[in-house]
Amino acid sequence: MPNDVAYRHVRQNVAQLLTAHPAATERTVAGCPQWRVRDLLAHLVEICTRVAGLAEEPEPSGDTSVADLLAIWSRVAEPAERFLATSQDRRTGVMLMDAFVHEGDLRATLGEDPPPGDHPAFPRALDVVVGGFSARARELDLPSLRIETGARQWVTGTGQAAGALRAGRHDLLRSLAGRRTPAQVARLSWSADHRVWLPAFTWGPFQPPTRPAEGTASAV
Repeated sequence: MPNDVAYRHVRQNVAQLLTAHPAATERTVAGCPQWRVRDLLAHLVEICTRVAGLAEEPEPSGDTSVADLLAIWSRVAEPAERFLATSQDRRTGVMLMDAFVHEGDLRATLGEDPPPGDHPAFPRALDVVVGGFSARARELDLPSLRIETGARQWVTGTGQAAGALRAGRHDLLRSLAGRRTPAQVARLSWSADHRVWLPAFTWGPFQPPTRPAEGTASAV
C-alpha cells in the first residue's frame, strides 16, 4: 500500500476516534504518559505541517482545540501526502510509522480495539521498526534473529539466525515501538532466550516501559 494512502487511513481513523470521544481531550495517553490526547494530536499535526513545508502555517499551541487541530491537519495533509506518494526519502516511512503507532496509542487510551490486521499502515510500519531494532542489534553485536509475523519475515544481522521471534503484527509493532514491558515481550513466541535480544528493544526514541501501558502481548 502506498505511503500516502496508508497515512491518509491513519489520519481519518484518528479524526473519527477523536470525534467519537469528545470528552477525552485531557486524558493521559497510554504509552506516552507525558502527553494528553490533545498533545498527541498536536504532535501529529506539527509533523505533517513540517513535511508539507508550509512555513506560513502557525504551529499549534497548547490551547488549540481538537476541532481546530483536525481542521489544520486536513488542510496541510494534501501537500504532505503528495510528498509521501512521490518521495523516496526514508523519512516518509518513519512519518507513517510514527502516526500509526500513535493511532495505536490513541486506541488504547480510549479503550478501543487495536487496529485491524488489514490496516494498510502495517507493512511499512513494521519494516521501519524491524529496521530500527536490527540496526541496534548490530550496534550491540547481538546474534542474528529471525522475526516472523504472518507470511512475512526478516533476519537481523548476518549469518544463520540464532533464534526466532514470532508474533502477531500488532504485538510485534507495539513491542518494537517501546509499548510493551520486558515481561510482555518475554511472552511472545521465542525459540531461544529472549534476554539475548532484549537490549535491542531500546532504540531510537523507544524504550520498553516499566509498567504495562496496554494489554498483555499474546503469543502466536
